[in-house]
Amino acid sequence: MIDSSEPEIPLFGGDVTEGIVRVGDTVRRPVKRNAAFVHALLQHLEAVGFDGAPRYLGVDAAGREVLTFIEGELAGRPHPAWIGDEDRLASIGRLLRRYDDATVGFVAPAEAAFVPPLHPEGLPPAPELPEEVIAHLDITPENLIFRDGTAHALIDFDLARPGARVDELYNAMLWWAPLNDPGDLDPGLRGLDAPRRCRILADAYGMSEADRLRLVEVAFMRTRRSWHLMKHHAEVEGGGWRRMWDEGVGDVITRREAWLERNGSAVEAALTAA
Repeated sequence: MIDSSEPEIPLFGGDVTEGIVRVGDTVRRPVKRNAAFVHALLQHLEAVGFDGAPRYLGVDAAGREVLTFIEGELAGRPHPAWIGDEDRLASIGRLLRRYDDATVGFVAPAEAAFVPPLHPEGLPPAPELPEEVIAHLDITPENLIFRDGTAHALIDFDLARPGARVDELYNAMLWWAPLNDPGDLDPGLRGLDAPRRCRILADAYGMSEADRLRLVEVAFMRTRRSWHLMKHHAEVEGGGWRRMWDEGVGDVITRREAWLERNGSAVEAALTAA
């Protein structure tokens, strides 16, 4: 059990998890449903020498997980002026590749096995993809720490699960290309060349030819599922999910699908150009 008499400093920026605080050189977070799986993953990353993730230190007297605090720049809200920088973008692709490679071969102990979420009826099908890595799948600007203009670490592993590299790349492109209707973007992400930025991420990661060819299809399928999943989370879990749904995230997802209809071919062309 970990305790501390140091003051608690609230940390803000995410959409769903509340009650995150900094205590000295640690972060305290509420324990989530797959916490045991995430803790085992973080311990694996430490064991293999991956330095781009927090270290799991245990549980404090309040029942919160305790992680190391990672110093650096957070691209939180409002987004900083450098949010569209292409060198930083390429560094995200390189960090993701190092992270995904570090997860290959990870098998959680039986007592910490990943527990898949319950899905609502009528959920559109997921793409049929191999479980190649433990994908992070929440690569938002709020979940990346930068140092000296380079992506240094990923934080918030609550959505991590066995998955495919193409899903990981889609998630990164969703937030950083970005793959959304311009009207739904923060000012710093408007007017960017999204297909070009997808290519920068893909090249920096070393994305396979097969994944480049199926990225747009994966984007469509994930977008269609996302609307149903967000609605389900809002109805079942409430909290930040309910707030996002009430603020119109369902409409944002609908506009995203329409944007993909208009721009998907340009994204694929950029990814596969010689």
